[in-house]
Parts: sequence; structure tokens; C-alpha cells
Amino acid sequence: MHLAVSLNIAATGQDVLHFGQISAFVRNLEAADVDMVIISDSADAPSTSPFEATTLLAALATMTERIGLVASASMLAHQPYNLARRFASLDIISHGRVGWNATLRQNPREAANFSRPEGFSDDDFRRRAEEYIGIVQGLWRGWDADALLFDKAGGRFHDPDKMHVLDHKGEFFSVRGPLNVARSPQDAPVLVMSSPAEADREFASRVADVVLIGERSLENAKAVCEELRHFARGVGRQPGTPKLLVTAAAGSELGADQLAVLHASSGCDGINLTLPADLRALDDFTGRLLPELAGAGRQHGPLRGHSGLGGAQ
Repeated sequence: MHLAVSLNIAATGQDVLHFGQISAFVRNLEAADVDMVIISDSADAPSTSPFEATTLLAALATMTERIGLVASASMLAHQPYNLARRFASLDIISHGRVGWNATLRQNPREAANFSRPEGFSDDDFRRRAEEYIGIVQGLWRGWDADALLFDKAGGRFHDPDKMHVLDHKGEFFSVRGPLNVARSPQDAPVLVMSSPAEADREFASRVADVVLIGERSLENAKAVCEELRHFARGVGRQPGTPKLLVTAAAGSELGADQLAVLHASSGCDGINLTLPADLRALDDFTGRLLPELAGAGRQHGPLRGHSGLGGAQ
């Protein structure tokens, strides 16, 4: 069973966690072989968190060795080139343990901070997001693994035949590429997509490495898993890709037995446990549930490795 833990550091009305508390919690997850921690900093009201998620990931990468590190990052707050470059750099810092959690749902408060007070229509936002993600993934694949030569004697920095210019000209963006960051240690950072709406599931099954399923009922979660697998087979994805993780709140009533039933009954590949930025909740999870789950994950090598994803497609 693959196991992820999502921590929303921007959840309003919760504790303001300092870095020592967050890093200690993530190291506890790593010691228990949790596959990945997902850091979110989105909120519908002003956040009290002092951290931006990708900056926090860079710090956590220096404090950990094996656990996958995934951050949410907005497609409104960043241009695709800058976001692709940021995650490519983080992946090098972490030795291949980074992922981007993308969402196809817009936050109206966020749009107003980036020169779009009216936001986008749902259809425009969806088309823009699909184009954006395609650009990011294309930029991540811009360098072959052996493209950078660093040949001082021969005066060759790279092999031009192994550098791929994206030259994207689309409805919303124009991006030449390539990135001025080397190829990812795991071919490309892992793309995670959260709770795709029905209209987005075909796209998620086509491009995502991991999909977090937010359906509350077991019946609905199972149906969404089956739908995503059907779409993935239809576009020729490798068997077992994308990985499907059903999301459950890690409350005091949840135990390892219930998680095992959820995993088996939903037909998913694993569980994504959500936690608020609340010290009591973190302490309860660390002291009560985490020991029961120790060893459930599959940490070894790059995030793609212990997520069972193979190379980037």
C-alpha cells in the first residue's frame, strides 16, 4: 500500500507551526516509511502560515533523505517556465524526491492578487490549466539524461542534439525553452493531481503520475478509481499508472484496520491521509496511528521509484 500524508499549513483557525515542528513531523513520517508528504498552502481566507510551500520543501529536503516531498503551487501565481524551473531545481536539491501537486480548480481570492480580479471562466481556466501542465512537463523533458557534457577541453557545455527546444505557442502561453536547469534525477518531478472533477478525469488519467481521490463514500471512490483506470488504458498508459490514492481524514477514530479495508475495497493503490496544521492532531497521529502504519510505504531511491512509476512518460 502506498501511503501519503497531506498537511495544509495554511488551514485557517489552526496552529501556526514553526519550521522545527514541521520538520520533526516529516522526519517521523520518513522513519515510518511513508512514501510522500504533500504540503499545501492554499486557503479561502487569509493564511497565518509564515511559509510558502515550495520554499518549505527546499528546507525539508536538507533535513530528510528518503521521503518524497510534494508541494502545491498555483498556476495563477506562477508562469509555467518559472514553476517548471523551481521544481526541477528542487528535484536536484532533494536527489530526486520532489513532486508538484496541481489542481484544476481556481481560488477566486488568488486570481485577484495576480491582475485577474474577475478570475477566469471555468472553461477558460480548465483549458489554460491543461496547456500550462503540458508546458511544464515538456520543459522537464527538455534535456536528455546525458545532454550536459561540461567538456572544458573541447569547449562543449552540452550536446545540442540532446537539447530539445519546446517552442510552444498556444492559446494562453508562449514558451520557447529549454529550462536553464539540468534534467531531473528522476527524469521529471512527479505530477500529482488533487480531486479532479468529472470533466477533468480523462486529462488527469492521461498526464498525472499520482491522482488523489477526494470522494467521501467508498462506493464513489471505487467508481472514480475504475473510471480513471479505464481512461488510462484507453490512452495507452503503463499498467498501474497513474497511482490512485484515496483521501481520508486522519481523525482520532481512524485506525490501521479501517485504512486496510478502504485500500482493499476501493481498488486504489494507497491512501492519502489529510491533517490540519494543528499540534494536537499531529501529536495524536504520530503517537497513535503512525506506529501502526510503520513500514506500509515503500521508500527507496527517487520518488518515482518508491511510487512504482518508472521513468517519466
